[in-house]
Amino acid sequence: MALSTRATWSLSLLLLSSAAAPLGSAACGPVQRPDGGSGLLAVGSPAPLLSATAHDGATVDLSALEGAPTVIYFYPKDNTPGCTKEACAFRDAWTKLEDAGVQVIGVSADSLESHRAFAKEHALPFPLVSDPELRWAKAFGVPDMAGVLSRVSFLIGRDGTVAKVYPDVDPALHADEVLRDAAAS
Repeated sequence: MALSTRATWSLSLLLLSSAAAPLGSAACGPVQRPDGGSGLLAVGSPAPLLSATAHDGATVDLSALEGAPTVIYFYPKDNTPGCTKEACAFRDAWTKLEDAGVQVIGVSADSLESHRAFAKEHALPFPLVSDPELRWAKAFGVPDMAGVLSRVSFLIGRDGTVAKVYPDVDPALHADEVLRDAAAS
């Protein structure tokens, strides 16, 4: 019995999609962190002691930030609508954040050159860390899809532990949410 071209294509797509489903779901599981845990760092966990060079050439060292609340926001890509909105919201709230003693660090897998252009174009007053090897993302348990990070933020308290995790961020409102939570912690 000969199958029509349409039936052959339909059968092929069905077989491919059913074969790929188990692979896709396994790849989307929780991130295995270097500390042996999996998934996003939980509230109360010590912040990873990471350092990196920011877009402006300064060294960002998380161990040096202890004593100041710090938001580390992971975002997918420079100069995309949601990421630009989130970065500009932090920029627009910068004076209030600074007055409250809150440090802000943006992290994506984009290059330092991309971060420099992004920061310059939008006058961002805080450091952007390039994480192409996903060292920072893995340490915090942030998922990625082919090197593009998920939008997740962590508020690190004055004691150096995770005070709050934001797994579902509204880019336009996030800076104000962080400011409220930092004041309450």
